[in-house]
Amino acid sequence: MKRVAVIGAGLAGSEAAYQLAKRGVHVDLYEMRPEKKSPAHATGDFAELVCSNSLGADRATSPAGILKQELRALDSLVIRCATEARVPAGGALAVDRAHFSALVTKEIEDNPRIAVVRTEVRDFFDVPTIVAAGPLLAGALAERLKEAVGHDYLSFFDAAAPIVAIDSVDMAHAYRAGRYGQADDYVNCPMNREEYEAFVAALVAAERVPLHEVDFRGETEPENPNETRRERNKKFFEGCLPVEVMADRGIDTLRYGPMRPIGLPDPRTGREPYAVLQLRRDNAEGTLYNMVGFQTNLKWPEQERVFRMIPALRDAEFVRKGVMHRNTFVCAPLVLDYFLRPRREGGVFRPDLFLAGQITGVEGYVESTACGLVAALNAYALLCGEEMPVWPRETAIGSLLHYLQNAEPASFQPMNVNLGIFPPLEGPATGKRKKLSKPERSQAYADRSEAAMAYFMDRYRIV
Repeated sequence: MKRVAVIGAGLAGSEAAYQLAKRGVHVDLYEMRPEKKSPAHATGDFAELVCSNSLGADRATSPAGILKQELRALDSLVIRCATEARVPAGGALAVDRAHFSALVTKEIEDNPRIAVVRTEVRDFFDVPTIVAAGPLLAGALAERLKEAVGHDYLSFFDAAAPIVAIDSVDMAHAYRAGRYGQADDYVNCPMNREEYEAFVAALVAAERVPLHEVDFRGETEPENPNETRRERNKKFFEGCLPVEVMADRGIDTLRYGPMRPIGLPDPRTGREPYAVLQLRRDNAEGTLYNMVGFQTNLKWPEQERVFRMIPALRDAEFVRKGVMHRNTFVCAPLVLDYFLRPRREGGVFRPDLFLAGQITGVEGYVESTACGLVAALNAYALLCGEEMPVWPRETAIGSLLHYLQNAEPASFQPMNVNLGIFPPLEGPATGKRKKLSKPERSQAYADRSEAAMAYFMDRYRIV
């Protein structure tokens, strides 16, 4: 009997287990929750989303949409469940988080080829193994993996935004609209210049939770009291900066970031506000809304005090405060081979050991899911004595794998899917006769990806 161990039942691990099971492989899926909780998770369900309920853009004319298009073609469990648990969010694939996790959990637990083992794993197994333990990996298994890669980890702090009860939002100071009139799935909380500048000043001065460096035994050391705020801010991943860190960078930083008013005119005045906070639906019932882009490390009382300076949130009920958690990832260009196996000088550490998810150096829910699927197909090919798939560079998945192999090690940071990592377009579409708009370029990339994916799936007999 073909058998694989998968460590971790997040998005990557759940996807990997499903993909292997549908190919007749018996999977032992190990998950330490709920017996042992992580700093960021609240339940024992699989594929729990902890930073946002949005899986990003879902239009083919966007890089994230191209990746989802590929995963749908590959029968992704995560994308299928996300589609079923979808809540309105304009062109984004946002989900009711509880419903989404419940769907994934049921699919996994009901699968006769998947045995769920609720225990903490401290070492690798003697069978082919996929480590999808997540970016919060710590303890004995982290030490073991550190030995395998032979290099130090890199780490950064990730932040989650507060959630408010929508019936506590003062709609006399808010309005529903999507940017450029595309949809009305967002609640917009406008501010004038005086309100905005007072808000930014309070945000910058507000008391923050001290950061802690967490080593791989799970122990902590207090932050360095001599460290400057600029030095502390460097620890944050640029793709998920806390709102107070953005505010530190200048009075107008938020107005060009998460509080950008462009394309959101207030219907009561017909004019764009000076700044605007957007709220996005967080559950199917539409009772909870996420403060878009407002990841934060402020102390909880400070969050309520400062965020209630936004007129529409003066009496808001914060059903979840913003929190911080540590993400850990390997320096992929140095320590992973193309097939996501830890390698050291002279070859791979173990030919049947694969990494998956954010720990590989991809960033984002869907990117992590894609890594889980890739690791599963690699493990399956190994079990069958076949060559492991080499993904076309023209696909989003192939471009992500290429980035992991070819990024500059000295400045390596987690990467979302984006057009910058795809190979450039060639042929008439990029000729001098016509300069393509960004949507046209994205559509051309999507068409090219679709053709490359069809060839790839036929080449490797992937169904």
